[in-house]
Amino acid sequence: MLATRIRSWKSVALTTAAVLVGLAAPVVTTTPAAATTTAYDTTYYKNAVGKTGASLKSSLHTIISANVSKISYSAVWDALKVTDQDPNNSNNVILLYSGVSRSKSLNGGDTGDWNREHVWAKSHGDFGEVTGPGTDLHHLRPADVQVNSIRGNLDFDNGGSAVTNGGGSTVDSDSFAPRAADRGDVARMILYMAVRYDGGDGFADLEPNEKVNNGSNPYMGKLSVLKAWNEADPPSAFEEKRNQVIYDTYQHNRNPFIDHPEWVEAIW
Repeated sequence: MLATRIRSWKSVALTTAAVLVGLAAPVVTTTPAAATTTAYDTTYYKNAVGKTGASLKSSLHTIISANVSKISYSAVWDALKVTDQDPNNSNNVILLYSGVSRSKSLNGGDTGDWNREHVWAKSHGDFGEVTGPGTDLHHLRPADVQVNSIRGNLDFDNGGSAVTNGGGSTVDSDSFAPRAADRGDVARMILYMAVRYDGGDGFADLEPNEKVNNGSNPYMGKLSVLKAWNEADPPSAFEEKRNQVIYDTYQHNRNPFIDHPEWVEAIW
């Protein structure tokens, strides 16, 4: 069952401020972490709701790292055929970056195939394809082989030239920007990884920063751009369903920024 949400993201604070303009009463502020309500707030997220900053990030790390089921990298192929199934064609998956619907059977490494894209580039922290960050479904998506190759391990930023068959994605020498419909998805996947992997489990401490050309460092930029993408492109029904499938069927943890996109601003 998909999480029920009340989308009052930022609107509560804005509406309150508008009502109070010109009045003598003190301005009422709302807690960012409480702006959106989901069915999981009294259970899964109960120790995070109402917190902000480092306290919220720490609580979410504990929540999304507990009782997680991990899968092998080879098992990711079949998992993606379920998590990213085209809602209008059960024989296909929807590809990240391009938005193309492609046959599930065309998974591989040839032109015209789709493969497994590490949205948090695996070289940023050198975690490769090992079970853990290398197989975490919350940042692995099917992508066209050639578009995936063009993205490579580039950081995310605005600008650049159109990517061939990229659905509106752009690229330059040091960064990649997905098509507009995928920008929020990418931001929330990157920030999930930063909360999930904090260096305490034998893997690198993954963190967003304000740079590009991060290379093998365990960083991914640009944070300000990712925050803007998160706000401009809120979670879609496809993204929410994907989060639910991963929770119910595979890893049994959630991407909190899909359930509560306002928590991005509350932490960063």
